[in-house]
Amino acid sequence: MPVTKITTKEFDQMVQAASVVLKNNAEFINSLNVFPVPDGDTGTNMSLSMESGAKYVSKSTDNTVGGKASALAKGLLMGARGNSGVILSQIFRGFSKDVEGKTTLNAHELANAVTAGAKTAYKSVMKPTEGTILTVVRYAANAGHHAAEETDDCARVMDAIKNGAQEALAKTPELLPVLKQVGVVDSGGQGLTFVFEAFADILNDREASTDVHEKFNVKANQMDQMVNEDHHESAQGQLNPEDIIYGYCTQMTVRFGKGKEVEKKFDYDTFYNYLAPLGDSLLVINDDEVAKVHIHTEHPGKVLTWGQKFGDLINIKIDNMRSQQEEIMENDEEIEHQPITDKKESPKEIAVISVVAGKGLEELFKSLGVTNIISGGQTMNPSTEDIVNAVNNSNAKKAIVLPNNKNIFLAAEQAESLTDIPMKVIHTKTIQQGLTAMFSFNPAASIEENQNEMDDSLDSVKSGQVTAAVRDTKINGLDIKKGSYMGIVDGKIEIIEDTLNDATISMLTKMLDEDSENVTIIFGEGATQSDADQIEAKAIEIDPELEVEIHEGDQPVYPLLISVE
Repeated sequence: MPVTKITTKEFDQMVQAASVVLKNNAEFINSLNVFPVPDGDTGTNMSLSMESGAKYVSKSTDNTVGGKASALAKGLLMGARGNSGVILSQIFRGFSKDVEGKTTLNAHELANAVTAGAKTAYKSVMKPTEGTILTVVRYAANAGHHAAEETDDCARVMDAIKNGAQEALAKTPELLPVLKQVGVVDSGGQGLTFVFEAFADILNDREASTDVHEKFNVKANQMDQMVNEDHHESAQGQLNPEDIIYGYCTQMTVRFGKGKEVEKKFDYDTFYNYLAPLGDSLLVINDDEVAKVHIHTEHPGKVLTWGQKFGDLINIKIDNMRSQQEEIMENDEEIEHQPITDKKESPKEIAVISVVAGKGLEELFKSLGVTNIISGGQTMNPSTEDIVNAVNNSNAKKAIVLPNNKNIFLAAEQAESLTDIPMKVIHTKTIQQGLTAMFSFNPAASIEENQNEMDDSLDSVKSGQVTAAVRDTKINGLDIKKGSYMGIVDGKIEIIEDTLNDATISMLTKMLDEDSENVTIIFGEGATQSDADQIEAKAIEIDPELEVEIHEGDQPVYPLLISVE
């Protein structure tokens, strides 16, 4: 049967399906990252970003697709991790803007929204690169546009969008030489293709394709999490209990076709439309067997009676929110009358917030003046929301953020417009650049002066990383075997050796020149003090006048980090 319009029911299912698909396939997407380095995180980033978007959609009580799309865009924005997650958020930002105010979507509106998403994504990237997720969304949008000229079936249009994405994905190795060299498709493009495939399968009411691991209908056990969100708690802030319009938070689960009062076969619109006038914060989530209901109402009896017309009731929960509010206010009064023992610290002028993974590195950055740490880095990029929260909770008037990873740049830049205080991003690509930037930080200077000085310092350091390859491949003429050690200088694989120390020494030799004065060695997981000592001895053998420092960083992925200044 043709799908001539997408309602909130279908949209909810599409989003939840995409979230599950990305989660199931995160490791596969990670494996497509070009470098044979064990920090491939595109799948993880996209999965966590979409998970945040799906959470916002499930919490939204808006009964329009435009409202649901806005919730998705907000959730993706706040949860965006890595470049891929940020671009995904931009696609659906454009999508949501285009469907703003629309109750449902027809085929033309669906195609136009995907086109708007593609345009927004391209605008969000300073230098768009073809052969990436951008190419995939552009091809998908064009395919959807052509399909919408021939049919009013949303399912067929979504299939065309999916097929366009798949076609573009297959072409990415031809458009981006490094992909062809390694023999993979673009990882971000693959993630987006999974999203569109999930959307298409939901609208076509079919089993999941062979590309995914599980069918992604929203099951009863997933509904519990959606319904038991804290969105209803907002009604209990500082309200006068008598100002609460709908006083009973009512929840129930209806088991279809069971019970003595059953009169009706479940139809989502019929079921929902009766309940909507009875209160607010209405949420109805269903599969083939049950529906879970959450509503704030003055008539919990009517809600329960209506549910019984479709099946028997389990997991009934009714809370008197006015009574709860009275208790909250009483507790607040008690707290207010308690003596104040601690004074809040005066705000710092400038907080310096650094993204770091590893206890030793955390201590090292703090010793240089970093005030706040965001845990993360190569294998777990912080989200935009993580960065916003760190800035807002820093107890400072202004903030500087050190990403220490180029894959965090876009998330950090998005955070700039969302924080409560002015924030600047120093575009540190590596841990070594982050440390160098801190030597240029001046607490007495303005945030703008610090930004200029810290940015200018980044070119003064060479960054070397050593790690083991996780697969066989060829890159830049180098034949890389799984288990061999790679020396990566400023993002480019330069050295391949059989042992950790051989790779590090070869890399260090390549990094040194006649102007080199200082070498810093940071050993982490997979390396020891003894390894670092051997590297130090070799550095001094090469140039006895070098100043060498050794630190224990405890960092994952890269056993040895080397900086040369």
